[in-house]
Amino acid sequence: MSLRPSALKPAAALAAGFIVVRVVYRVLFHGADGGGLVLLPMPVLRLPAPFAHVELLGPATLDGVWTAAVSAVPIAATILAFGVLNALVDVPRLIARGARRGPLRGVARMLSIAWATLPALADAVRSARFARRLRGERGGVRVLAPVLERTLERATAVAAALELRGYAGSAREGDCDHPVELRGVSAGFAASPTVAVDDVSLGTGRLVLLAGPTGSGKSTLLRALAGLHSQVDGGWLTGRMRVVGLDRQTVPPRDTSRTVGVVLQHPRDAFATERVRDEVGLALELRGVAPVIAEARVAEVAERVGIVELLDRPVRGLSAGQATLVAIAAAIVEQPILLLVDEPLADLDIAARARIVALLDALAHEAGMCVVVAEHRTAALAGIADEVLLISEGVVRADSVSELGADTTPPETGASGPIRTEWPSAASTRRSNGRAEGETAAASAAATARAVLEVRGLTVRHGDTVAVADAALAVNAGQIVALTGPNGAGKSSLLAAIALADSDDAVQVGGRRADWRDRAIALVPDASDDLFVRDTVAAECRHADRAARSAHRVAPRGTGSGRGARRGALAGGASVPDTAERFAALLGLDPHGAGFARRLAQHPRDLSVGERRCLAIALQTAHLPRVLLIDEPTRGLDAAARDLVAGSIVAQADAGTAVVLATHEAELAAALADRVLPIEGGVVEQAQHVSSRRFAPRSTPGEHKSGTSRAQRDETQPPGVERAQRDETSPRPDASRAQRDETSRPARPSWRTLALVAANLAAATAFLWPLVAIAVPAQAHAAVPYIALALAPVAVVLVLALLDGSVRSAHTLALLAVLAAIGAAIRIVGTGVGGVEALFVLLILAGRAYGPRFGLLVGAASILLSAVVWGGVGPWLPFQMFACGWIGAGAGLLPRRVRGWAEIGMLCAYGVVGSYAFGLIMNMWFWPFAVGADTSISYVPGGSVGENLANFLVYSLVTSTLTWDTLRAVTTVIGLIVVGRPVLAALRRAKPVAPASAVEPDHTVLATASHRP
Repeated sequence: MSLRPSALKPAAALAAGFIVVRVVYRVLFHGADGGGLVLLPMPVLRLPAPFAHVELLGPATLDGVWTAAVSAVPIAATILAFGVLNALVDVPRLIARGARRGPLRGVARMLSIAWATLPALADAVRSARFARRLRGERGGVRVLAPVLERTLERATAVAAALELRGYAGSAREGDCDHPVELRGVSAGFAASPTVAVDDVSLGTGRLVLLAGPTGSGKSTLLRALAGLHSQVDGGWLTGRMRVVGLDRQTVPPRDTSRTVGVVLQHPRDAFATERVRDEVGLALELRGVAPVIAEARVAEVAERVGIVELLDRPVRGLSAGQATLVAIAAAIVEQPILLLVDEPLADLDIAARARIVALLDALAHEAGMCVVVAEHRTAALAGIADEVLLISEGVVRADSVSELGADTTPPETGASGPIRTEWPSAASTRRSNGRAEGETAAASAAATARAVLEVRGLTVRHGDTVAVADAALAVNAGQIVALTGPNGAGKSSLLAAIALADSDDAVQVGGRRADWRDRAIALVPDASDDLFVRDTVAAECRHADRAARSAHRVAPRGTGSGRGARRGALAGGASVPDTAERFAALLGLDPHGAGFARRLAQHPRDLSVGERRCLAIALQTAHLPRVLLIDEPTRGLDAAARDLVAGSIVAQADAGTAVVLATHEAELAAALADRVLPIEGGVVEQAQHVSSRRFAPRSTPGEHKSGTSRAQRDETQPPGVERAQRDETSPRPDASRAQRDETSRPARPSWRTLALVAANLAAATAFLWPLVAIAVPAQAHAAVPYIALALAPVAVVLVLALLDGSVRSAHTLALLAVLAAIGAAIRIVGTGVGGVEALFVLLILAGRAYGPRFGLLVGAASILLSAVVWGGVGPWLPFQMFACGWIGAGAGLLPRRVRGWAEIGMLCAYGVVGSYAFGLIMNMWFWPFAVGADTSISYVPGGSVGENLANFLVYSLVTSTLTWDTLRAVTTVIGLIVVGRPVLAALRRAKPVAPASAVEPDHTVLATASHRP
């Protein structure tokens, strides 16, 4: 046991503050008079009827002030005692132990995940604020929308990871001889099939490569094999699918965690612990394996995978390659029969790819596992794959391994020898507009006598670390320059420093100092989804157009002078299309067609990966910047999607924009760039070579190799097919609302509901003890406050125990965890700013989206987590947990059929009422302790309800209602108006959905239990 001073300091501050507040109240309400020296000779003021008994001010004497201070010492000492306890007890470790066993293990696991989420939440806030600056906008409350989107995506990933690790599961034995058997299998969402398999059987000791373009169904099939598709994602599954000898339609993934290991895309998003050691051993911990055995097994797996040196490191500091290795180690810690790996090479540089490929090879051919890998970079796995399953037009068929290396791109050399990469369009296409190779580079060089972008002597530091040292580069109009290098070389840091240059001589545009406020330089960051803050693509495009017109002070199609003229017209007098039209052109779609209209109505994050990157480019170039910077434009994309994005980059250069792209893909740089600048260790080297671009943009919108235009396919495909084309990395349920409610409405035993109501009534009694004490015999009046203080924490424990079964669903657990982390962070940030806080906005929207039980839990968990973080644990904590929980629960009880702005108006009205009700009920239980005795508004033991209520109302009006509560109400209304609709849309998109098959009551989803649309 060790003392943590950081937890003791807030308690000491609160104790001292309480003594000061007691003295102030005594002085304010004529309770500081007495003998001794008169410190403040103030007159006594009496309020009008019906509060004529209340006296304000009056003389404050030395003895009266001293008596007031001494009277506060017992409560201040109690606050200090809780602070010492909080400083001595390692609460996070206590929560972690509670997550392993006990009646509150569901809630404890949720709090443990929320604790681990807090650092990632801080990163999400920084990333969102960075993206807002890139769009030329201030942070403000709108930052909450992208932060929430990112954390909800993390919740989905963590939910899947917990389900796959066996959270709340019952382990089932598997058949080693038959890892995968598929007969007449079809999987999809709602009425749209995504992938179909006729007859496939996979054996042990083999590596099977699952190939196909983005949206073909690779991840859907992989998640179906893992059990996530039908059990977590809300999809449907038909046919015979047996995995390790078990029927995948009836056996959930949590029950096959020992025999099926899974590595999902973007593994860092799915980490549910703080340290690598804990992440690798999570499945063993959830299964209750003895710590000694678990530690030995973790050490053994770490040695095999090669991550021993990472075991004691935090997961948030891992590189992409290290995170993939840790995820693989966590997936094989139980020595599974089947290992499923989704896009393991997407975010890696050449050396990291080589290491992952070698590890997968060893797991299949030395450890004897059946390894199924879904991957776009098929050539990198050609040398180790035993079988290939190719998905084409939604149908899985066997393909030849020998065809994987058919691309003509020269092999690159990695840490373990040659690695083939593919960029098919680079080697097979040339500019087809009647121009010879090299003409573009020549035209770009002639376009201007001086470079548009000049960087000289730019150094970037992150704390004491030099990320980029004395960088220099120059880019002409129409040129594409590529920065190449491994992960961590400094590419992103250099682009960010250029984009956000603040009148620095090191960065110049057109011979003048660059200033990020002018938006002459635009950056599309690697995390380009953070640029999206509105709930439809159309809304994003309209906002970009308005911002561009405002910045350039010109009409939509008008002309301007100076820098605004670039907005008005292109060279030759052609008018500039709106953002939506330019986005359609980048996709090769008819801007007036039905296919593009469907995309405009979608949420930006529901587009495919390539389409989202193109939308980001369209948004960032709406104001026609002179320089466009793009960070890792093709990360995680297949050949077709890379083609799409590459075409949009070339189109920007052809329009006269100077383009700088950062990539670790040498083949992309060779295909697109006029010059390539290697960067490693923060040092930018001289141009490696000058080349002619080998990539040809589409000469006709929508043109594809098959000869069928994309636009034509979009116009003819049936509604719902685009659901299968959506980004496979974040599948979401697509069932109808009615189907959702029918499948996810849990059957709760009546006794549990009655007990929950009784516990909340007990808590309400604890709050209202000054008014209900009149019913207690006179000789027991002195004990009533202490009974109330003891009753509140007991009621909290009872409520959490009764609701604990509700968080046995991995999806609900993860959503609660990340929302509690957001709530805790908002509360900590808002502490001490006089009621100006946004916590109520989150609680109201979460309760509205997911129902009263969820709202109650997220409110209580947010308060508990924030108290643990900043040391605010004390006797007041149970009261705060209930009060905030009731705010969330009340929002879940509002009429369900109200939608649109009427819904926001209803929530605003509720927010006002809730803000004042929160202040009143929190004041009620604390009022006697805060004021003490001997003032004109003190609590009167044995007094009538009317007398005590009048005293309380004056106290609350003066100390809270007119100030803190009013500010809280105003803040809540403003927050709901500004972010209410996009946040509600995000919450509803991530709404937990129960699996199609029946589940036990403890595994049902909480969120839709108490409401219907």
